[in-house]
Amino acid sequence: MTETAARLLQLLSLLQTRREWTGPELAERLGVTVRTVRRDIERLRELEYPVHASLGSIGGYRLEAGTALPPLLLDDEEAVAITLGLRNAALGAVEGIDESSARALVKLQQVLPARLRRRVEAVRSATVSLGGPAAGPMVEPETLVVLAAACRDHERVRFHYRDKGDTETRRLTEPHSLVSAGRRWYLVAWDIDRIDWRTFRVDRIEVPQAIGIRSTPRQLPAEDAAAFVTRSLAHSRPLRRVVFLVHASAPQLIETFRVRPEEIEPIDDKTCLLRTSADALEWTAVRIAHLGLEFEVREPPEMAEMLADLGAKFLRAAGASRTRK
Repeated sequence: MTETAARLLQLLSLLQTRREWTGPELAERLGVTVRTVRRDIERLRELEYPVHASLGSIGGYRLEAGTALPPLLLDDEEAVAITLGLRNAALGAVEGIDESSARALVKLQQVLPARLRRRVEAVRSATVSLGGPAAGPMVEPETLVVLAAACRDHERVRFHYRDKGDTETRRLTEPHSLVSAGRRWYLVAWDIDRIDWRTFRVDRIEVPQAIGIRSTPRQLPAEDAAAFVTRSLAHSRPLRRVVFLVHASAPQLIETFRVRPEEIEPIDDKTCLLRTSADALEWTAVRIAHLGLEFEVREPPEMAEMLADLGAKFLRAAGASRTRK
């Protein structure tokens, strides 16, 4: 590969990692002059890559959507991460993503170097999935794409939103982050009309549209977006206190049940109390029953009743299966 060709590939890779680069920034990264950057940009345009240049004393460049998809230039870690992510995408909460992921996975595996295929296979063979599809409502992939781009580019988005009472409102927001909470996706955004931060369930967002207005990033009133969503959900719906006596060590329970250390009180090396909160007792009952650990319900009484009903359903299902045999 010639030096110019290699530099063009490196330039194309840089343009794919950020919305916009200035000429001096690209020149510094490539180790060339700004004039050489301008010539290389023209070469990319001759190859029909839609590189847009903005006016100004410094100028800026960005790769826009065109009629053809430019080659995605990935380093080894990125290629492995994307391949593993595509393998697991069918277990996510994004509608229709399983078929699209399968097609993309086939294409990616065809071009992966042998050394990377071995790394992917090593991870795949050493891991086991615990569950099936996400239990929450499905999210449109197009909605995630629009919102993710708006978070990245600090661009305002307008959309229709249906609350839990099915009341529809129009919102104008400055998206900050998307948070995946296993069963659901949430958007953290500044609500312009309400002059406050809000958490929106993405499956309730309809017709999101970026309106082309950029905004200055705001300081989120929390450690990060995940903490903000956790706090918002705690305030928006009542939480029930749940206490289990679990026959497992504290480290084992922290790892399997994914709770904070302060929610666990060790009794001895093989037993501890789990004190947690739940907005849905049903989901907590399924989680604790799925762990394969022996446990006892201490509170609330409704949890014991729920587990009894769940156990009765399993016994009926098992009995019906034996009868058919």
